[in-house]
Amino acid sequence: MKENSLLFFRKKMAVNKCIKYSLFLFNLLFWISGCIILGVSIYLKVSKNGNVIMDEAVPFVDLLIAVGVIIMVLGFLGCCGAIKENRCMLILFFIGLLLIFILLLIAGILGAVGEKKSQVWVKETLEKLLPLKDQKPEVQTDLQKLEVEAKCCGLINGPSDWGSTVPSSCDCVDTAQACQSANGRQVYSTPCVKFVTSFMEKNAIIALGIAFGIAVLMLFGMAFAMTLYCQIGKRDANTA
Repeated sequence: MKENSLLFFRKKMAVNKCIKYSLFLFNLLFWISGCIILGVSIYLKVSKNGNVIMDEAVPFVDLLIAVGVIIMVLGFLGCCGAIKENRCMLILFFIGLLLIFILLLIAGILGAVGEKKSQVWVKETLEKLLPLKDQKPEVQTDLQKLEVEAKCCGLINGPSDWGSTVPSSCDCVDTAQACQSANGRQVYSTPCVKFVTSFMEKNAIIALGIAFGIAVLMLFGMAFAMTLYCQIGKRDANTA
């Protein structure tokens, strides 16, 4: 009876409760951050209004949605692993965090040094839609909606991207914007690629800021998870 009580005491004391509940709290914050990423990415997706042009040029929003879901799943896995003291869940959580941390680090480096390349990539992507007069009606309609919203005309070169027929969406109704004459009308002269590039850069900064915050949380999470994993292993070895 005394021996059983001793084993029970050693089993309870082998796992540091501070580490255990710190990991649980971390995972709760991690899960919440996943919800925030998912919410922001869905907002960015909705803010594009399903526009084909924006979907072509700014596809990273779909990736953010996937990352948000993965982080939520990992946060739930880590919470269960911490509370139940399950080594299998903890090691899966640790590996998942490590992989996402590496991906975020690579993405951050590429985003920091590849701003000019991203602009070139957007331009090359949109150039594939020229000439605009040969595009499907839904593509033309989405571009015209974008032209009205962004006060721009055409994609790369301006009104000339439409050929001889410039749509009414290009009409210069805001005289504060740069305009030019086309077919006897005043139309916007700024191509929409500038608006798309600006949209991408602005939201890329938001995404990188969130990614940096998540990466810092991940370092603590991996440390807590591995510490708890080792403590549970020692406890099981002592009580075997």
